Amino acid sequence: MTPISTGRACAVIAFVIAVAYAAPAAAQSGQLKGKVIDAQNKAVEGAKILMEATDTGRKFETKTNGKGEFVQIGLPPGNYQVTASKEKMSQMFPVRVGLDQKEVNFVLKPGGDGGAMSAEEVKKETARRETIKTTFAEGATLTNEGKYDEAIAKFNAVIVEIPKCSDCYNNLGAIYTRKQEWDKAEEAYKKVIELAPDNVEAYNGLATVYNAQKKFKEAQAMSAEATKRMTAGGGGGNANALYNASVISWNSNDFAKAHELLIEAVKLDPAHADSHFMLGRVLINLGKLGEAATEFETYLKLAPTGPNAKEAQTNFDALKSYRK
Repeated sequence: MTPISTGRACAVIAFVIAVAYAAPAAAQSGQLKGKVIDAQNKAVEGAKILMEATDTGRKFETKTNGKGEFVQIGLPPGNYQVTASKEKMSQMFPVRVGLDQKEVNFVLKPGGDGGAMSAEEVKKETARRETIKTTFAEGATLTNEGKYDEAIAKFNAVIVEIPKCSDCYNNLGAIYTRKQEWDKAEEAYKKVIELAPDNVEAYNGLATVYNAQKKFKEAQAMSAEATKRMTAGGGGGNANALYNASVISWNSNDFAKAHELLIEAVKLDPAHADSHFMLGRVLINLGKLGEAATEFETYLKLAPTGPNAKEAQTNFDALKSYRK
């Protein structure tokens, strides 16, 4: 019978990084926070905050708390008109949401514009934001082209303008991971967590960094943090993250846990080829050879020219006779 490769750490680490960072990290949604005060600098409770996307017309609404503060998460990146109002007082600002947690504050007072931006100021701010957006996009393109040093310069340029750009640091972490500059990658991801404590990508990034250095205990801890945040809202997780967590369990010889994670990953995304391949490996170690053959076959159907196609074919040929 053809030998079946069961080597773990080196091969698996190589392609977990490729899977996790096939493209630069990108924000799925933005956040907006701020405070509303009155002319006497006192907090305004119960002020309505209306956020209207100028491109789509989609509206979001929230209210200030007893301290006059508000937070809105889950905003699709784009241009917004943000209005604070209470009774007959209101104030509006144009706001660009996308790369960082944006903060906008209001002063509500009878009459006047409450200090709203002039048309010229709006024009200048819009141009500045567009430049930042272009620079960020250039960094993403350069990353995909493998021009890492140039990409790093672009993201750092955005950070100069937006010091709290967590997405910039996420991308820097991904680039340094590709360059195997582990200390810099770790520093970047930790900065993301400092700015956005619930950023799942950063925890997954740290898990990958530690995994690559065979710091499996630390990798497991970060993977657990990522999973906890993904499932906190009842969303059930993310196939890529579950796959990454399974690799860490595999490297720790915890095949039962790896199996559990991979079953959930393929349930969430049946077309996640690498999860099927890894599940085949895990099933071999659990002695379920017929099931393993099916997983390798599935991988070959999904990724016939994938990086693991040769091993998957070898294993399938060796195991297919065990299927019932």
